Amino acid sequence: MRRPGRGGRRRRWQELRDNRNRGIFLLPSLLTTGNLFCGFFAILLSARGRFEEACLAIFVAMVMDLLDGRVARLMKATSQFGVEFDSLADVVSFCAAPAFLVYAFALHDLGRSAWFGAFLFVICGALRLARFNVQTGTVDRRYFVGLSTPGAAGVVASSVLLLDGEPVTRNMRVVLAAGMWVVAPLMVSTFRYWSFKDVEWARRRPVQTLLVVVLGVMVVATNHELFLFLLFTGYAVSGPIRWLIVGRTVAPAPAEPGAREVT
Repeated sequence: MRRPGRGGRRRRWQELRDNRNRGIFLLPSLLTTGNLFCGFFAILLSARGRFEEACLAIFVAMVMDLLDGRVARLMKATSQFGVEFDSLADVVSFCAAPAFLVYAFALHDLGRSAWFGAFLFVICGALRLARFNVQTGTVDRRYFVGLSTPGAAGVVASSVLLLDGEPVTRNMRVVLAAGMWVVAPLMVSTFRYWSFKDVEWARRRPVQTLLVVVLGVMVVATNHELFLFLLFTGYAVSGPIRWLIVGRTVAPAPAEPGAREVT
């Protein structure tokens, strides 16, 4: 007797044979793999109590996530495989890793509601990525719908980086737990966040612009823990603030399937 579903498997294998010349684009996939590795490494470092290094691994994962989409578009190597692989890597690097980081750093001594906040962060991030992949419609490249998962992970990682090395009191633990409950819903909200995609980085600009950028980097380097926290937290609250100022508008879908973007 033929097993159920064998015909479906045969069709899938036939499709793979028919499309065997469509290989995987190596460079974008390697960058996504680097993103995934950094997220996994951040979990290992958090388990060992090396929280500063874990935060750094998450920030490096953000750079990898930013580069893989840019490289894929420059090479005209965007594909549905790349979209799905990127989302799976983001679940580890920007959902599971930050949640475990803050749990190991501060929430493990609190009650059930605290660690459930860490799980809420994971599930909201996964839902945000799933919604990003399935929605279609007119693309407004200027804005994201909902806080991006790297942005939310940046809030968590910069908070831990700011407090690392200091005695973590119970009040600080409660604040971090409350922060997880606040940041997680922002990822599945309809608030609109500036995507920075309308900035023409290759355009010629006055020398003063370069000086301002260099000065900004130097200022951040003097106290990177504080400035990273202010940067990511300011970006996270920019969505609700924009909604209060501009008012609620019908937000277009974030992207069409097949386009690798920051999620």
